[in-house]
Amino acid sequence: MKSFGPFNQKFPFMLHGGDYNPDQWRHVPGTVEEDFGLFPLAGINSVSIGIFAWTALEPEEGRFEFGWLDEVMDRCAKQGMAAVLATPSGAKPNWMAKKYPEIRRMSPPCQGGGWGGNLEPLREVQQTRHNHCFTSPVYRAKCAEMNARLARRYAKHPALALWHVSNEYGGTCHCPLCYAAFQKWLQAKYKTLDALNQAWWSGFWAHTFTAWDQIMTIDPSVEGMRLDWKRFTTDQTVDFFLAESAPLRQHTPDVPVCINTMGFYEGLDYWRFAPHLDVVSFDSYPDYHDRPDPEGLAASSAMWHDLNRSLKCGKPFLLMESAPGTVNWKPINRLLRPGVHRLKSIQAVAHGADSVQYFQIRKGRGGSEKFHAAVIDHVGAKQTPQTRMFQEVAQVGKDLQALAPVVGAATPAKVAVIYDWDARWALDASAGPSKNAKDYFTHCTQHHRPFWKRGVGVDIINGDCRLDDYAVVIAPSLYLLRKGFAERVEQFVTRGGVFVATWLTGIADDSGLVFQGGVPGPLRKLLGIWAEEIDYLYDDETNAANFAQGNPAGLSGQFSLKNICDVIHAETAQVVATYGRDFYAGKPCVTVNTVGNGEAWYIAADGGRDLLDAFYGQLIARQKLPRALDAEQPDGVAAQTRANANGVFTFVCNYANEPRAALLGAAPRVDLLSGKTVAGTVTLPPYGVMVLKQSN
Repeated sequence: MKSFGPFNQKFPFMLHGGDYNPDQWRHVPGTVEEDFGLFPLAGINSVSIGIFAWTALEPEEGRFEFGWLDEVMDRCAKQGMAAVLATPSGAKPNWMAKKYPEIRRMSPPCQGGGWGGNLEPLREVQQTRHNHCFTSPVYRAKCAEMNARLARRYAKHPALALWHVSNEYGGTCHCPLCYAAFQKWLQAKYKTLDALNQAWWSGFWAHTFTAWDQIMTIDPSVEGMRLDWKRFTTDQTVDFFLAESAPLRQHTPDVPVCINTMGFYEGLDYWRFAPHLDVVSFDSYPDYHDRPDPEGLAASSAMWHDLNRSLKCGKPFLLMESAPGTVNWKPINRLLRPGVHRLKSIQAVAHGADSVQYFQIRKGRGGSEKFHAAVIDHVGAKQTPQTRMFQEVAQVGKDLQALAPVVGAATPAKVAVIYDWDARWALDASAGPSKNAKDYFTHCTQHHRPFWKRGVGVDIINGDCRLDDYAVVIAPSLYLLRKGFAERVEQFVTRGGVFVATWLTGIADDSGLVFQGGVPGPLRKLLGIWAEEIDYLYDDETNAANFAQGNPAGLSGQFSLKNICDVIHAETAQVVATYGRDFYAGKPCVTVNTVGNGEAWYIAADGGRDLLDAFYGQLIARQKLPRALDAEQPDGVAAQTRANANGVFTFVCNYANEPRAALLGAAPRVDLLSGKTVAGTVTLPPYGVMVLKQSN
């Protein structure tokens, strides 16, 4: 079993804390002292500081004030706490925006669409946050100076545990500097305009480019351009991050560096950041309530965690932000029910987190997040410990102390679901094929969920990742295929792997151009099918999949289909199920092709939860995939496993708002959270959790 150490050997414990903004309270005497008095009561052992503090650190150009930050860092060291020190680039100061207008982003031309938009890019006014140009030499220089000062000042500070670079990178800029950088990026990629025009198929509507400087805006009708702009935006953001982090690497080479990601955020491909990060950290705000589907939300949240663990090849990640209570920015901000905060925190640890941290530690008195949940409420330091939220945070603090042996533990996974940003971007950029085809994230979660509910570990990978360590690889709606992907999958299957592809897979190459020779393109031979047409159903229409007797999927009867139905021909594949209705009734719907020692499956239609749950349930049994608990659990109960030299840890969670029975097996194990020895059938209360330890 692969195992990892703590993210920083000097702080070998589960982090519990979060965003702390003493810069907003530095003129209110006694506040910081009060807060540090409350931290031990809540089990807070870390704080993230300086995230939006540029003006407090440099109130005017060239005048720096670090005294307030010195005090907080020293208090952390005195109490044995970890300081997650941020660089403040996520919100530039007003004085800087006024003096150096080039650092302000520009909006795209024709904003608003149609003929009513502006015809030229507009320089944005100074407002909100995340509004700086990633290309601007001025802003890069200012960030480098600030970050170098921070790194030199705190390089030897005993509390410094981690660098938190900027905050939630995102957004785009359409200024001349960025377009010049985009043109340079394109020249490096394509070398010639002929190659670019071919890749973009820009002869359509006479959009052929005859000079690089003609690329002055992002034309939505040139799909290849849109795809490359997305890639460029990620690469330019990564380049900005590398520039920001360079002074930190120089002056504090032993202090790990991270950014806080946003899960499956559409705007950035986090796989391009991963090689440059020492640890992955991300912000998680699942909307856990009783409706519409708490189990579905739990499965979706699990997939977010699995992605962040997978970005560094299974290395534990840090939950950098979560909400200890209600947020302020959702359409309906319901209170978290008692126990839910503990549940979602333990869920993160179950999937590989070595921290539970919050936005925010203390509620601000003003600003757009003054009603966002916090550990310390507006009621003040004396009454805060009596609040339900503080008490639930304190419970999580106790839990994390009990889970100290789990730090660095790996999460075994023999299954991989491919989620590829390039495929998502290409599908989104495509004019068609149908609205029901565009929800790529939902398509992927549908294939992840059956494994999650059965306690089978899953990694989330992209089209470039190694496949060698997996028994099953699933490619839901993998519209775009990267170069070499089909060959690697064929090798995987030949060696004995099981590959599952679905409708909308293998349509376009990595430029977004449709493959010639029939769908699924380079995967046609491996899958043994040809998808001739795609039928997109109305919302109220269904079809049916009829499974043949004695089929290798182990299924029987009929399953309802919706949204999308590929009309396919079985070439070398065995027909497992056929359509029940319409002109293609009797044609293949599910097929399997045996290649070497493995299998290549094709699911041609959207069977929703019922078909996928049944199909993967049988696949798990046939492949004897390891499960966290052997017995089938009732709906709402799910288990995950982590393991290291200290033992095997099984996390059992009840995501239902009513008691559910968990079937633990006959072997007695200790629940680290309660200290009790348990076995057999145990009733979990609503949102109840257990962490069972088994010695190696």
